[in-house]
Amino acid sequence: MALIPDFPGSQSGHTSIQDTSLVVHSCPDFNITGMGDNAQWEKTLWVNMQKLDQGGEAYKSRFKILYSVKGIYVLFHGEDKKINSYFKKDFDKIFKADVFEVFFHPNPLEPIYFEYEISPLSKELVLFMIKRDQMISGWRPWPYEKETRVKKIVRVLGGEMRPGAAISSWTAELFFPYSLLSPFQNIPPQKGTRWNANFCRLDYDSGNMVKWAWAPVDSSFHELNRYYSLRFE
Repeated sequence: MALIPDFPGSQSGHTSIQDTSLVVHSCPDFNITGMGDNAQWEKTLWVNMQKLDQGGEAYKSRFKILYSVKGIYVLFHGEDKKINSYFKKDFDKIFKADVFEVFFHPNPLEPIYFEYEISPLSKELVLFMIKRDQMISGWRPWPYEKETRVKKIVRVLGGEMRPGAAISSWTAELFFPYSLLSPFQNIPPQKGTRWNANFCRLDYDSGNMVKWAWAPVDSSFHELNRYYSLRFE
């Protein structure tokens, strides 16, 4: 089965970058496959991320999001020509190579937020973050095991999942359990709950970092005041 080959609904149904509020639809829990092929994904449309930097390829980069009684589902898909990632371990500095990134700021009145990164080699970085007086620091959640772990499946299209491989695109299907996010406020979200958030991408095909984001930033994905709003239906 092809992995999301034609981006159904993405041409005319995507959310505009000027629309700073995104409705998050509810769904029953389902098993992820990395292919975004579960019927629940048909409840929501692809949302485009905007390329922020000059240089590099203008790759289409998109995401979807849903929520259930147990957690948050996120699906990424991005065009690509090469896997520029060589990190072999989770919690390495994978942001120095190709990644998709999720930022959740469940209570914008508090300085703590959640960051997640996933590479095309299926390596992850999971961080609880705090930003005060322009100082940023982060720490690993503990314990990070069993029901508190992010469920993740990465699929590579048009090539092999290995460093330097030529490919045509890659996907990441993710599930964030509320048991992991429980240290934050507004967890679990209820109907009408609002979080701030951003969904981002880094690519290094050009030899330099090229950024994409749902909520455009100036220089850092940690510009919390620029995040857009998620509204849970």
